[in-house]
Amino acid sequence: MNKKKTVHIISHTHWDREWYLPYEKHHYLLIEVMDQLLDTLETDPNFKSFHLDGQTIILDDYLQVRPEKADQIKKLIEAGRLEVGPWYVLQDEFLTSSEANVRNLQYGMRDAKKWGGLSKIGYFPDSFGNIGQAPQILQQADIKAAAFGRGVKPTGFNNAVIDASAYESPYSEMKWQSPDGTEVTGILFANWYCNGNEIPVDEEKAMRYWDEHLKNLETFASTTHLLMLNGCDHQPIQMNLSEAIALANRLYPDYTFVHSSFNDYIDAITKETKEQDLKVVEGELRSQHTDGWGTLVNTASSRVYLKQMNEKTQTLLEKVAEPLAAFRYLIDQTYDHDLFAYAWKTLMQNHPHDSICGCSVDEVHDEMVTRFKKSEHFTEMLIDRTLEEIIKHIHTDVFDDEEVYPFVVFNTLGDPRTDTVTVTLDLKRAYYRDGVNKASLRKLSVDGFVVTDEHKNVYPVQIEDQGLVFDYDLPDDRFRQPYMARRVTLTFNAQALPALGYQVFALVKGDCPATSLVNKACQMENDYLTVEIAQNGSLNITDKRTAKKYRGLNVYEDTGDIGNEYMYKQSSDGLVRTTENEVAQIELVEDSPISATYKITHEWLLPESAQETLEQEQKELVWFTNRQSERSLKEKPLKIETFVTLSHQATYVDVKTTLNNNIKDHRLRALFNTAMKTEHHYAESVFEAAKRQNTPNSEWTNPDYSQHQQGYVDVSSVQQGLCIANKGLNEYEILSSQETTIAVTLLRAVGELGDWGHFPTPKAQCLGEQTVEYRIIPHSGEAERFDAYQLAHAFQTPVITKALPVQGGTYPATHRFIGVDKTKALSYSNVKVAEASGDVMLRYVNLDHQQHRLNLNADEKWTYYQSDVIEREHQPLISNDVKVNGHEVFTVGIKSSEVSK
Repeated sequence: MNKKKTVHIISHTHWDREWYLPYEKHHYLLIEVMDQLLDTLETDPNFKSFHLDGQTIILDDYLQVRPEKADQIKKLIEAGRLEVGPWYVLQDEFLTSSEANVRNLQYGMRDAKKWGGLSKIGYFPDSFGNIGQAPQILQQADIKAAAFGRGVKPTGFNNAVIDASAYESPYSEMKWQSPDGTEVTGILFANWYCNGNEIPVDEEKAMRYWDEHLKNLETFASTTHLLMLNGCDHQPIQMNLSEAIALANRLYPDYTFVHSSFNDYIDAITKETKEQDLKVVEGELRSQHTDGWGTLVNTASSRVYLKQMNEKTQTLLEKVAEPLAAFRYLIDQTYDHDLFAYAWKTLMQNHPHDSICGCSVDEVHDEMVTRFKKSEHFTEMLIDRTLEEIIKHIHTDVFDDEEVYPFVVFNTLGDPRTDTVTVTLDLKRAYYRDGVNKASLRKLSVDGFVVTDEHKNVYPVQIEDQGLVFDYDLPDDRFRQPYMARRVTLTFNAQALPALGYQVFALVKGDCPATSLVNKACQMENDYLTVEIAQNGSLNITDKRTAKKYRGLNVYEDTGDIGNEYMYKQSSDGLVRTTENEVAQIELVEDSPISATYKITHEWLLPESAQETLEQEQKELVWFTNRQSERSLKEKPLKIETFVTLSHQATYVDVKTTLNNNIKDHRLRALFNTAMKTEHHYAESVFEAAKRQNTPNSEWTNPDYSQHQQGYVDVSSVQQGLCIANKGLNEYEILSSQETTIAVTLLRAVGELGDWGHFPTPKAQCLGEQTVEYRIIPHSGEAERFDAYQLAHAFQTPVITKALPVQGGTYPATHRFIGVDKTKALSYSNVKVAEASGDVMLRYVNLDHQQHRLNLNADEKWTYYQSDVIEREHQPLISNDVKVNGHEVFTVGIKSSEVSK
């Protein structure tokens, strides 16, 4: 006999904080919906529960206007009638960093528990694809299931049912497995997250409704528990739902209809799925077995300026501010969690999928720029104040020179770092309280200096005289102190800066001969690389370590784009323009003791926009895949200035490209021919160097095969490799014709939001000055690719410097706060202090499939234990023998019994 089936009806509203309306307009609507919801929960005891979209920020937004409702909300959450969390916001997983995804979970779970409840489901209702390490992250937080709307097979939008038997899983339920083998129960919203929307209370309409919906539900269900989501985008609650459920129970006695919750639904299906074999879906969910048009991957290149601001700010927080604060904590036990919560939450308000993806109306993204600046400025103050406290303890009285200007260089990354360092120093200050003699400041000489360290190693230096500069101190015990200073900016190449530590240097009088890197016209060379600039402006790079040559790197490609903020669609003429046959102007603009830089200028004639027919197609809601517009016959010159830099110690080439974009409806990319034939490549994703195939699956019909990246994309063979690192350039494509070419999107300019209506977005054309930065890293192939990934992370993370006086101190001139020895495959992620325990948290991820060992410095003052992404204490660790499994995200907790010295 067939078991009676249960229909779980979960009330919810998918609340995009901002999208087709600016934030405050959606905010106003949220107040109305929440008022209605609270009234219904209080007056209808049969309205059992409501899922608050998996994001706790909704409560913050509501209570801004209705603070008096806090007690009522807390009681409802404690009673299980409001389900909140586990996220702070519903982020785009691919466009936010590894640590940003973890902070989102940490702050969301922390806030939910303060309210008295937690929805224990990894909720990704509308994420534009899902990261491969999500199951491991969730399991470490004791979350055993995840629900998502995209990424596995064609989703039945608007309750349509699609035959998915040929795809990854025939059911909505599956096992989703991370690269390390960790699994959670995965639930696909096969009929979308509005498949139980607006249930009728009229008997005749209800029968028609349920006859169709029950059939659709049973098509994909592997258990006797059927999932219906009663709600949709910004959907007001169905206040008569209790009546609708009671009617359904009367009409269909073979089913049980319950007003359910995700916690209850997960418990129910878990009991049944244990009894049967579900398909295992591995790693990233990027809709690889579809036609490729619905992945929304090109949101990775919409409004690139937003991605750049996000990369800068989240890097400052996770790779600079938090590590420096952890260093200070090891000195004086001071760490202000509230300040970090404010900085992170301000930043994460830009991380929802319709925000960071750049696929909203212009007003939304205007406000995002302000939020980015708020978080960036606050973080900069956090860094500055932390540095002021740390440097008080550093011993700098190690130089014998008469004229000494000490400064400290911090390496906040987990590997030793050789890099170009820029420092600003004041040779002399004159405070207004004491009187200012500007003439005496001007007389100070800035010539004849070198940089030295405590071991008397001498470094060539390039000095830029800033002249007289006004500045001020903001002491914590008196009024602001303005002054005039004779200021210089110096640049030198530091070698092997200690990991998670610092080194003191000083500017002193002296002489150090330096050789030029320019050995002939349009060519630079150091001990590792030779860089030749061709007449068309492309780069020919020879890796002297492997004798491999890479030719024609950094050719620019431009195509028309008649798509929208979500998806790229090449103009119907199919024309592809490149600079391969252009003639560039090449000029040497720097030849210093530190580096050499060439400026390459292209004056490139391109179509000024799409034809006028595109605007008509947009207004008439012609779906972007069916548009026929071509590029305009009118052309304009696009001026591109490319600065190519090679420094003395570099095993890479840095590129900075500036253009004043005056072209509409187009995509600009940089092409890098790797001269290799491969079937796969690697791209940085969240806690992963994801191994991806170069060519799509057979179901893919989209001519474009763009994909997401974080800090780098890499093509490797056994004997050679080419890695392209970036700062906020999140989209690339592998062009596999005869030789594998990496195409990195630098700019995509479109004029509409897209999706369900006509929403013009003129600012998405990204007109005006645009600057992008990337790094070209040749390497010796599969065995050494992890070295290249370290250089990519160093490219994103600034070296932090601070001037300090000649002084005594309890910390030496060179110091590591946390000593770690490891293999290159163990990639450092972050160090911070846990709020609950006060212990230091140090996180790595194993980018390799093989197990690797981590050795922590033995110190009787410290004990180590294995932690997790929500910073709990698990089993103790033996410091000199920590095993990290393949692809494992590994967090070390460090207990300190006294202040570390």
